[in-house]
Amino acid sequence: MKSIAQNNHQDKVLAASIYRFFKEYHVAALLKSVNAYKAKGIPAFAVFTVLFGAIFTQRSLYMGMLVNPSAYNLGKDILYRFLNAAQINWLRLTSLLSARIATKTIAPLTDEHRVNVLIVDDSMFSRGRSKKVELLAKVFDHAKGVYDLGFRLLTVCWSDGNTVLPVNSCLLSTSNAKNRLNEATKMDCRTLGFKRRALAQTKAPEVMMHLLTAAQNAGIHANHVLFDTRFCSPSSLLAVKKIG
Repeated sequence: MKSIAQNNHQDKVLAASIYRFFKEYHVAALLKSVNAYKAKGIPAFAVFTVLFGAIFTQRSLYMGMLVNPSAYNLGKDILYRFLNAAQINWLRLTSLLSARIATKTIAPLTDEHRVNVLIVDDSMFSRGRSKKVELLAKVFDHAKGVYDLGFRLLTVCWSDGNTVLPVNSCLLSTSNAKNRLNEATKMDCRTLGFKRRALAQTKAPEVMMHLLTAAQNAGIHANHVLFDTRFCSPSSLLAVKKIG
């Protein structure tokens, strides 16, 4: 009983912190701007709040429902349906939110002459035990020098030298169909879900440029772009220079 009471107290403290954060950066308005609207009477903001909080509790959705069912009163099917909604532009949501944090909170605390940068990182997202995941592929792990089942996680972050903010990201499968174990789910080519799946099958330098452009369009400004030499080519360097 003591453990349950402690968990409930921690969940309440977490919920209060999330509420203040969402209010400060107008997250509800951001959700509307990226096509996250309610389905079957459940507000998208309510669903997003539950999913956002689940990340910080370090519990799966299943365990969260067991430990604190009152906080997960939407039903697992609603949560997963929201995550799989093809019309929501998650990439733009994270870019816009990072831009608001950088300009509203961080910028006033730093000198105007400080050099800001965008950092592109490429890391392995292993799914070695998976068999039916969409676009699951054999991808090369540059850190280990071997092929593994999974994806490459391409991430763009913003930094002023002291603070690092995640801006956006993309899970990369492979452009080589021979190395893909599963293909993408068929859907309307006009949806954002289709475009994200197409982006996952694009070569990394092109995806990098797409993520950097999305960051710029969201209002994130940087003096330089830092990325691994694996992305380096005359065409990519010229494109990065144009963005800057």
